[in-house]
Amino acid sequence: MITFEQVGVRYADAAEPALRGVDLTVPEGELCLLVGPSGAGKSTLLGTVSGLVPHFTGGVLEGRVTVAGRDTRTHRPRELADVVGTVGQDPAGHFVTDTVEEELAYGMESLGLPPAVMRRRVEETLDLLGLAELRGRALSALSGGQRQRVAIGSVLTVHPKVLVLDEPTSALDPGAAEEVLAVLQRLVHDLGTTVLLSEHRLERVVQYADQVLLLPGPGEPPVLGDPAALMARSPVRPPVVDLGRLAGWDPLPLTVRDARRRAATLRERLPAPAPAPAPPTAPAIATVSRLVVSRGPVPALRGVELALFPGQITALMGRNGAGKSTLLGSLVGLHAPDSGTVRVNGRTPHKSRPKDLIRSVGLVPQDPRDLLYAETVADECTAADQDAGAEPGACRSILAALLPGIDDRCHPRDLSEGQRLTLALAVVLAARPPVLLLDEPTRGLDYAAKARLVEILRALAADGHTVMLATHDVELAAELAHRTAVLAEGEIVADGPTPEVVLASPTFAPQTAKILPPYLTVPEVAAALRELP
Repeated sequence: MITFEQVGVRYADAAEPALRGVDLTVPEGELCLLVGPSGAGKSTLLGTVSGLVPHFTGGVLEGRVTVAGRDTRTHRPRELADVVGTVGQDPAGHFVTDTVEEELAYGMESLGLPPAVMRRRVEETLDLLGLAELRGRALSALSGGQRQRVAIGSVLTVHPKVLVLDEPTSALDPGAAEEVLAVLQRLVHDLGTTVLLSEHRLERVVQYADQVLLLPGPGEPPVLGDPAALMARSPVRPPVVDLGRLAGWDPLPLTVRDARRRAATLRERLPAPAPAPAPPTAPAIATVSRLVVSRGPVPALRGVELALFPGQITALMGRNGAGKSTLLGSLVGLHAPDSGTVRVNGRTPHKSRPKDLIRSVGLVPQDPRDLLYAETVADECTAADQDAGAEPGACRSILAALLPGIDDRCHPRDLSEGQRLTLALAVVLAARPPVLLLDEPTRGLDYAAKARLVEILRALAADGHTVMLATHDVELAAELAHRTAVLAEGEIVADGPTPEVVLASPTFAPQTAKILPPYLTVPEVAAALRELP
C-alpha cells in the first residue's frame, strides 16, 4: 500500500539529512506504529506519505514514495486527498466549519462529490464513529476525544485507503485516548484501512500495532518488523517493556495483561515499598476556596477547595473538559471568580497587575509557543529579563542550566518540542516566581525529554518552588508528583498522596501499578530489587 524506495529528505540549512535510506513497504490493512526519539525524522516520514514533504515543507526528496500506486513526487497533497487522510496533533487546527455534520461533509464538497453520495457517507461515518448524537453540535462545544473522532471522520468520508496520524492521543485523557484507538482498530479490522501512526506515549498504543516502524536516530535507516522484537532494540520504550527487560522476560510483554501473567514470582520477591514522605508542614503559598468560575453559560469550576505548599509537586488530573486549564488560569488571574477566593503569595491574581503577578506565579501554557514571540532565542531571553525586571542575562543563565547547547541565533519555533518547552520554562522562571504552573507539559515530548523535565521540576521543588502540573500523562504523575488531585465536572473528587490516589483508580493508574502494586514506576522496582540480599 505504501512503498518507500531509497527515500531520503534533506532540508536546505540542515547539516544532516532528516531521513536517509528508507526502503520498505507498509502492507495494506495494518496499523503501523512509527517509533523513535525526537529528531529521528518521524514527522518528515509521515509528510512524505501525504505529499506535504516536499510540496509544502520544501527540502529535497530523494528516491520515491508511492501510495496506492501514486507517486508523491508528481502528485500534490490535493491530488492525494482521496487516497491519504491526514490528522495532526491538534484536531481544532483542521476544522473549517462550525458543526460536526458540516465538518464531515466539507472534504467531500471540496472534491465535488454528488450530494446524495455525501449524505450517505456522512450518515455512515456518524454511525461508525459513534457521533450520531453529536451531528448538530458546535465543534467548539466538543470534548477532546470527540474532536479527535470528528477530525478522523472528516477525512474518512472521502474514503481514503491510508490514514496518517501524528500524535493523535497527545492531548487526550486516558479514556478519550482509548476511544480514539478503538476507532482506529475498527477501521483496520472492519474496513481494511492502512493506518500509519506516530505517538510518543507508547504505553497507550503499542499493543494495538500490527507492525512497528523503528527510526533508531537522526539520519539512520528505519526498520519495519514485529512490535515485540523491535521494542527490544528501540531507544524509546513503554514502562511495560522496561519492566520486562528488568525482569529478563522473553519475549517482552507489550500489554499489562501479558506482564501480569509473568509477574507472580517477581511480585513475591519484592518487599513493601517505603512509606510516602510526610505532608508539608509549612503554610500554604496558594489557596483556592469555594471557587466557582464560568466559561460562557456553563460553570467550569464548582466550589473548588485547594491549597498548594512550598516544595511540593501536585499533579492535576481529570477528563478533557474537567476544568484543569480553567483552574490554572484562575491561579494566574486569567479568569475572575463568579464566587469564592483565590490567593497566591498574598495576592489576588485577577486584581493584580501582570508585572507584579509574574513575580508570584508563572504559567507555562499547553502550547509553549503562546509565550514565545521574538525572532531568536537570545531576543526571547532579553525580553524575559526586561519584563521580569531581572538582571540582564538571567533568563539565558537559567536556560543554560536547564538545557545547555541551545543556539542563541535559533528561532524559537525551529526548536524541538522539548527545547521549546524548556525555553518557555526559562522565560517564566526569569521572574523567580515561587509558584510554577504547567499545562500538559509532556505533550509532544519523547521519553528522554520527559526524563529531563522530571529532573528540572524535582530540582525546582527541592529549591522550594511550588509546582502544579495539569496532565493526562499518568506515568509522569506517578514518577514526579508528591500529591495528585482529580477534577471531574469542575469539582475535586480526589486529593491526596499520589500512591493513594492513582492506586485507587484504574483510569489513572500507571502500567507498573497495574502489574506490581503498590509500586508505581519501573525505577522504584529496580531500586527495591537492588536492596534484596
